[in-house]
Amino acid sequence: MFKKPARPANFVGPLIIAFVAVVLYLLEPASGQLLAYDRYAIQGTETWRMLSGNLVHTNGVHLLLNLAGLALLWALHGEHYFLPTFLRVFLWTCVGCSVGIYFFSENLIWYAGLSGALHGVFVWGALKDIEKNILSGWVLLAGVGLKIIYEQTTGASAELEQWIDAAVAIDAHLYGAISGLALFIIMRLLNAFGARWTLLTQK
Repeated sequence: MFKKPARPANFVGPLIIAFVAVVLYLLEPASGQLLAYDRYAIQGTETWRMLSGNLVHTNGVHLLLNLAGLALLWALHGEHYFLPTFLRVFLWTCVGCSVGIYFFSENLIWYAGLSGALHGVFVWGALKDIEKNILSGWVLLAGVGLKIIYEQTTGASAELEQWIDAAVAIDAHLYGAISGLALFIIMRLLNAFGARWTLLTQK
């Protein structure tokens, strides 16, 4: 299951995200004040927070936990993480996560962290494994599905909330996962239509 892809093409994307997250953490508290997801600020036209809110963190523990999660995802299915594709998937899952929060979790006013987007990348990567007939993809997909169901039914871990000094935004995990699923489907459809168009134009 742990394939540990070592080609630069596979780990540059995660390294870029990790680097940005670390730099923004070093710039706290200014970076959090300017970039964190803030419903009222977004309503006041600070729309960049829909993306940037996923890149800032509440404290060092929060950052380290998410960087560990990013490294784990790379170890699980980093062979799919070619730079342009990985960045597209990551950025769109960030936006999808924030859009979900904005429209469906109105009580969630403030949010920060990579975890929602990481759930989206996790789902996308597991589906890529399944697409390539890698059995562990089904295990990973079932695992993240059960985790989200557990969170939605029992709530977040109180101990984890103490570690990161904030409420765990479990809805962000749900919306991130849905975004990863939606992206996988959209990308497959675009590839299928692209291949069909190529065949038609070659005739």
